[in-house]
Amino acid sequence: MSIAINEDSMMYAADLFAGCVVLVTGGAGGIGSAVCGAFAAHGARVVAADIQGPEHLDATEAAGIQHLRLDVTRRDDVLRCVREVVSRLGRLDVLVNVAGVVSAGSAGDLAESEWDRVLGINLKGTFLCCQAAIGPMKQQGAGRIINLGSVLGKNGGNPRPWINPEEQASAGNVAYGVSKAGVHTMTSYLAKELAASGITVNAVAPGPVASAMTTRFPQVLKDLIPAGRIGSAGEIAAAILFLASPQAGFITGEVLDVNGGLWCD
Repeated sequence: MSIAINEDSMMYAADLFAGCVVLVTGGAGGIGSAVCGAFAAHGARVVAADIQGPEHLDATEAAGIQHLRLDVTRRDDVLRCVREVVSRLGRLDVLVNVAGVVSAGSAGDLAESEWDRVLGINLKGTFLCCQAAIGPMKQQGAGRIINLGSVLGKNGGNPRPWINPEEQASAGNVAYGVSKAGVHTMTSYLAKELAASGITVNAVAPGPVASAMTTRFPQVLKDLIPAGRIGSAGEIAAAILFLASPQAGFITGEVLDVNGGLWCD
């Protein structure tokens, strides 16, 4: 028996998130756009925040998704963004931290500036956004924070330089893996700190996902995925939607693997 995957159909009611305000960082990217669309399709009022301008987000206009420009590495900008969401829409129910960058190459060749860039966006940026959301969510007595991790934060990286050193040049490097491992640890820490305030904190750790960030991903590494393919942005969005749903109210501190069996723990 085969099961067809339809990313446009979800198992939830269309009004599941009616009245909920959702802020998605990195809303202009492939995964971010899919997340925005999934929440909007289920009744949420969605704000897509991205360092890219609104011209990169036109595809979401029809869904009524609002846009804000945001540099997640700047604390003042993050605070402004969260304040504007609360001012416009009255609350903040769900924060989804998708904003991030990928980086490839060997550790020996990694420039200090690239290390700083990747950790600044992926780790510091995620923390600043989480920190800014704590106040409004505590005031409400409820909230959901969902971070984007990665299989590379768990498995020590995909390349196999002892077999083929050339793989390392086009696969995620140490800065990326460390940044995502930090996101996983931060997720666990915040989950414990915020549970008593009615706030759950979870993460989704994707494997390779078809996007602009993975166009250089080697076919030989795709072949190592037991499911036989890389994932889709819609599949990541579906996992995030579940963690934000009422059905996941007793789940916190979880780093949910969505990787086709590439890494299991």
